[in-house]
Amino acid sequence: MPELNAPARVVVVGDALIDVLRDSEASREFAGGAALNVAVGLAVLGVPTALIAMVGDDSDGAVLRAFLDQYGVELIATAGPLGSSRAVSDRTDGEPRYFFNDAAKARRIEFGAAERAALEAAELVVVSCFPFDDTAQTEAFAACVSDPDRRLVIDPNPRAGMLHDGPRFVRNFEALAARSLLVKVGDEDADLLYDSTLDELRERLVDAGANTVLATAGRLGASVSFANNGLISVPIAELDGPIIDTMGAGDATLAASVCTIVNDGVPQDTAAWQALLGDAMLTAAATCRQEGALLRRP
Repeated sequence: MPELNAPARVVVVGDALIDVLRDSEASREFAGGAALNVAVGLAVLGVPTALIAMVGDDSDGAVLRAFLDQYGVELIATAGPLGSSRAVSDRTDGEPRYFFNDAAKARRIEFGAAERAALEAAELVVVSCFPFDDTAQTEAFAACVSDPDRRLVIDPNPRAGMLHDGPRFVRNFEALAARSLLVKVGDEDADLLYDSTLDELRERLVDAGANTVLATAGRLGASVSFANNGLISVPIAELDGPIIDTMGAGDATLAASVCTIVNDGVPQDTAAWQALLGDAMLTAAATCRQEGALLRRP
């Protein structure tokens, strides 16, 4: 993990919440949220990281702050007027169902002096599970990120229970994606936002101007596509032991990819992109072999 108080090389913007996992036998709670998972994952990989998120001044907020502090992630928090966000995953009937509290549905980030300074100083800015259907918030964030084509990484990561306006989310997300360094999308994003296949979404984003699109397809592995119609794919990584929990796989993939870019620069050829994707798939596979979304290395 990075040294305490080391200047953040990456700033992650998005959600932080308490994940409540319920099944027929028990209920367990974890510090979570896609942005928090990516920020902590980067810290586990040794990258000094800060997280900009809404966190309430309540007992859940204390848990989130302590968790981030444990991994050396600086928190720049917007106070949550309704408290901290919670997501309940009910797994008693097969496929998980997600329910969000009022704080999560009304999440908001204020971009004041501290947030602007952190974003300006970062080598890379990563945004994940951001409320792109709130145009004012999206514009406020975009105004804080100079040179997005060299520094901005976007994972839309929408959640049905927090999505208020799908078409507006798509418009605002795509406008920023067209100006970014890297966009990560998954098959769930394609289904929820576009009612399309992942391949169709990947092509749409490239056609709309996105520089590079990293697409994750669960058991089918991951791929990277470029504006010149280049496409590089790798399969999932096979590791010993059963898959326990896939919840943090996408966040682990993103954190590992960003770590490679921070340490080695943006890949410039096929071999370098294959190495990035291969390492990300190993990280995701290891993460899936533990409960919860904390990034693991094989």
